[in-house]
Amino acid sequence: MNSPADKEPLNKPSNFLRQIIERDLAEGTYAQRRWGGEPGDAQHHLQGEPDPARIRTRFPPEPNGYLHVGHAKSICLNFGLARDYGGVCHMRFDDTNPEKEDQEYVDGILDSVKWLGFNWDANGTSHYYHASDYFDFMYRAAEYLIDKGLAYVDEQTAEEMRHNRGDFSKPGTDSPYRSRTPQENLARFREMRDGKLADGAAVLRAKIDMASPNINMRDPAIYRIRRATHHNTGDKWCIYPMYTYAHPIEDALENITHSLCTLEFEDQRPFYDWLLDRLSEGGLINKPHPQQYEFARLNLTYVITSKRKLKALVDEKHVTGWDDPRMPTIVGMRRRGYTPESIQLFAERIGVTKSDSWIDYSTLDQALRDDLDPKAARAMAVLDPLKLVITNWAEVMGTDTFLDDCTAPVHPHDEARGRREFKFGKELWIERTDYEEVPPKGYNRLYPGNKVRLKYGHVIECKGATKDATGHITEVQAELVPNTKSGTDGAAAIKVKGVITWVAVADALEAEVRLYDRLFAVEQPDTSGKDFHEELNPDSLKVVKAYVEPSLASAKPDEKFQFERHGYFVADRKDHRSTTSGGEGLPVFNRVAGMKDSWGK
Repeated sequence: MNSPADKEPLNKPSNFLRQIIERDLAEGTYAQRRWGGEPGDAQHHLQGEPDPARIRTRFPPEPNGYLHVGHAKSICLNFGLARDYGGVCHMRFDDTNPEKEDQEYVDGILDSVKWLGFNWDANGTSHYYHASDYFDFMYRAAEYLIDKGLAYVDEQTAEEMRHNRGDFSKPGTDSPYRSRTPQENLARFREMRDGKLADGAAVLRAKIDMASPNINMRDPAIYRIRRATHHNTGDKWCIYPMYTYAHPIEDALENITHSLCTLEFEDQRPFYDWLLDRLSEGGLINKPHPQQYEFARLNLTYVITSKRKLKALVDEKHVTGWDDPRMPTIVGMRRRGYTPESIQLFAERIGVTKSDSWIDYSTLDQALRDDLDPKAARAMAVLDPLKLVITNWAEVMGTDTFLDDCTAPVHPHDEARGRREFKFGKELWIERTDYEEVPPKGYNRLYPGNKVRLKYGHVIECKGATKDATGHITEVQAELVPNTKSGTDGAAAIKVKGVITWVAVADALEAEVRLYDRLFAVEQPDTSGKDFHEELNPDSLKVVKAYVEPSLASAKPDEKFQFERHGYFVADRKDHRSTTSGGEGLPVFNRVAGMKDSWGK
């Protein structure tokens, strides 16, 4: 994934992050950095060789859930910039909160990043890290801050700390413990480390400015006591660093140049710089230290990305799991049928800005269509079947049982991919919407007396339909117009306005088709003050019994198709069973996107 050091990005739209990187490269801002040993080995790191990477970015998720489409934007941004500028992107887990983290999420995140088309290997080295790799260094750095009078142990209650912190209109009040000597603080901090204090009994706070207009600078907590088994370090620690303390240290130890995060971290940047300035003054980290830059998070219409609320949907059985194709998780999008290329294309099209805005969901679907149109094999499918009977079939063909051979290209713009074969017989399946007893204005499909072409087959003339006792149409009758088969000399003899898709009863495959739609019914869910459960779309999934052409008998799980006229579909990667692989077979197809966006129309 990494470009040579002398490769510049080609044909990429510029944005403020690219401009920053290009400026730093031109000025040689990080040209003198050193790289050596493992990032957590600070002294070896400072004495190493010149860094072979022009820039270093990182993707730093917390392993407390599955990644979603917003993370996909960040993955494409961080790994993509490193690729384009001859740099390296690190894969790092910010695993500082052991109570909410799990190895299942670690494995899922790694799989999602790889599936999106990225990896963290470069220059013969795997750049795969954990915040927990640096817990020893973080502890030493905390003792350094204490020794310099820049941190203290606070034993106020959580409520007292909240009250004394002040608010935007009132400065904070110094803790009664703020005046302890470095020696007293160091002794107490070591008691925290050794398990001599109860959970919540004390925290280590940076000593900055309780009157700062930025509340994040009012002596933020940097360590807390938490007796919890960590998925990576086990029970070695009973104190854990806070994210805002750990993250800049991780960036510095890994020689990150451009630390890219979303706008909600903008107010944290002053602490990021304060901490790294203090540690570089003490010679603990490299100079110049990383710089944080913020960009707007992805707000996608009809989608929520709160991990807590997505987990609630899973736990409450509103969806079938994290990989439910309606979920905005990467595993859900993958199962729905989105491709890595379509997500990368989407991320590139929406760009990078510093102001929040909503991106219409149709932009994502259009990226999918643009990616799959030249790739996806075509097939015919009938999703709402209605039987069509050719009443003069025996008269024209000689027998009711005769089956006519028809073919169509696997892909209309790539004849080299060959042709698919299927039968045309007396009984066919057509879409229920392709017949109207009294046609509306502009309707060119089947109604009594009208002629249409059955795509790749023959021209027929509709004669009428049969209804049951309730008036429900159960069958349509038509007559075949002789000598009008597609591909023959007589095909153009009769001009018709309507062309419809079909499959023959004789060789069609029965399939389950899952018609997925948007999970939420409102454009900007979870913004109106309502309970987000009330905004769920009750029609986000419709499962239908469909018939598909026989070429799909060999469809493999995760294989994508364009169902002519209907849109793009994928063989479900978990439930689909090919009918040619032995056993009974269960073809299951998910709708990814229609041929065009029709939401709300």
